[in-house]
Amino acid sequence: MFDFEFKESYNADDLLRIMRMLRAPGGCPWDSAQTHQSIKKNLIEETYEVVEAINKDDKALLCEELGDLLMQVVFHSVMEEEEGNFDFDKVSDGICKKLIERHPHIFGDVSVGGVDDVLTNWDAIKMRTKGQKKTSDSMKSVPRELPALMRAEKIQKKAADAGFDWDDASGAIDKLCEELGELKQAIAHKDENNITEELGDLLFSAVNVSRFLKVDAEEALTASSDKFLSRYLDVERLAEEKSIDMKASSIEVLDELWDEAKKIEKSAK
Repeated sequence: MFDFEFKESYNADDLLRIMRMLRAPGGCPWDSAQTHQSIKKNLIEETYEVVEAINKDDKALLCEELGDLLMQVVFHSVMEEEEGNFDFDKVSDGICKKLIERHPHIFGDVSVGGVDDVLTNWDAIKMRTKGQKKTSDSMKSVPRELPALMRAEKIQKKAADAGFDWDDASGAIDKLCEELGELKQAIAHKDENNITEELGDLLFSAVNVSRFLKVDAEEALTASSDKFLSRYLDVERLAEEKSIDMKASSIEVLDELWDEAKKIEKSAK
């Protein structure tokens, strides 16, 4: 058994100590068996649960989920501590130094006129400290592991900052229409590889339009998914009320139910 003091309130030092105990010989078999690879998806899951709490404006849930996310950071840090590579203090030291370096208007003598200047300085300092000399170096640094829409937007913004961009949204919209036409051609030729490529180009162009319109593509798609789900629930309910077998019904019947669901949605607003 480990020597552990139960307390009314715990802090970050206690969290580190608990994790070390869980990972130590004689500790928790599950925790001690984990690796960076085995729990990397947990980090992503906890991050999204933090976002969920923010969207719900649930302070108690946010506090809990931030704790779960912090535990993941500590978990990974303790693994490296065991290998003698770095520890949580080193992680904290690194982020503190980064914040100081990237806020010269706070910790130095640089003057800024507003948010745009802050972001410009941040990007310039980031490129310098990472040894990125060209825009393409910065673009390549955007992780492939990001959600695809988010990655596309980040890459497009970096290109735009270098002057590689349409003059206004109309150019992006025209490109979107062009890509739709190319997708239709690929479908007509039944070229599966080209279909995949053209569909990707269409999505990429849609993200470009959203960037011009200052709409977050991830949030827009999430909202559309929510809307579809809400309407489908109404369609399903209407089908039950009318004794309609959805699987056996024609698309025309289902489309009528869909239109009715849309009317219900509009009347509820």
